[in-house]
Amino acid sequence: MSISKQHDYYERKLDELLKEMPDYVVKYVDAKQDVRSPLTLFNYVRDYQEFFNWLMAEGIVPCKSIRDIKPEYLENLSLEEASNYFKFIARKKYKVSKNDETKKINPKTVNRHKSSLRSLFKYLTTEAELDNRKPYFHRNVMQKIQVKKVSETFNERAKHITEKIFINDQDIDFLAYVKDEYEHSLSDTQKNYFKRDKERDYAILSLFLGSGIRVNELSNLRIKDIDFSSKEISVIRKGNKKDTVSVTPSSLHDLKEYLSIRHARYAGKGDENEFVFIKLYKGESLPLTNRAVENIVYKYTKSFDKRMSPHKLRHTYATNLAEQTGGDIPLIMSQLGHTSSDTSLLYINTSREKARKAAELLDKRRQK
Repeated sequence: MSISKQHDYYERKLDELLKEMPDYVVKYVDAKQDVRSPLTLFNYVRDYQEFFNWLMAEGIVPCKSIRDIKPEYLENLSLEEASNYFKFIARKKYKVSKNDETKKINPKTVNRHKSSLRSLFKYLTTEAELDNRKPYFHRNVMQKIQVKKVSETFNERAKHITEKIFINDQDIDFLAYVKDEYEHSLSDTQKNYFKRDKERDYAILSLFLGSGIRVNELSNLRIKDIDFSSKEISVIRKGNKKDTVSVTPSSLHDLKEYLSIRHARYAGKGDENEFVFIKLYKGESLPLTNRAVENIVYKYTKSFDKRMSPHKLRHTYATNLAEQTGGDIPLIMSQLGHTSSDTSLLYINTSREKARKAAELLDKRRQK
């Protein structure tokens, strides 16, 4: 099975990050590589980097390099010190605008930091086995750290989704805007680039809205993965699992339109292993990165209404699917690649939110 670009990218990033880690972190990653994705492990090790830097900055460990932080320093970490670290994380702020507007770290991010460190400490205290047939140490202070569940009802989560996606056929209006109106807002120079990339960009937007795939699944799509006769595409899901996804006929039509100009505009070859979505760089065709695809979606959605990510287009598709199928959970799970029905239930609640708003609009007729 082919390895996705994202998988390969984060494997390289992870290898680079591990160069400054202690030996026991390297061994932890090696033990977890078959059960966790490179992206998850990269995020975990980045959390360890921040934790180790904090330990040194606070003078809790007498080290000047992360590689010198010994297991016994972690064994002797007090509960107060561990708690103070998570207070530090929870109170961090980051800029959200050029006007120095700041925001606190999301509680879910704090929970991820807790989970990543709990995983490392569990490995060091119960899972690892050294030459003496014992773990690195026995005392696990992270076991005493509580992961506070962010309480939010399905309705509340669905409301947040509804506020950030296309509803009431706005997705159809959006595609019509990109095809017929967007060009009029551009300068002459911008128009030239738009005309060059129109079919490609439109196919990308249409495919997100007509299949619900993730950005990584789209950027990794190859010519051989498209089956026009069965109206399906093959994608690589999370965990590098292969799956098949149904696509709307109109989105496949848009994809076919793009493929008809792909060679002329981007020097794309017809080899079945070629990536579908490409760009031309110094006369050579290169696959679009996740970031490039995200920027394409940002550009058009911001011009139409509000800046949206590929994931919000996925949410839009899922909500429409829930509405059209009467909330068929197994179908939604299969199409979206969900492993939990709870995630799919969100879109049913979202479609109910749409129904409530529609009812309010219908009722306004009686108030005329």
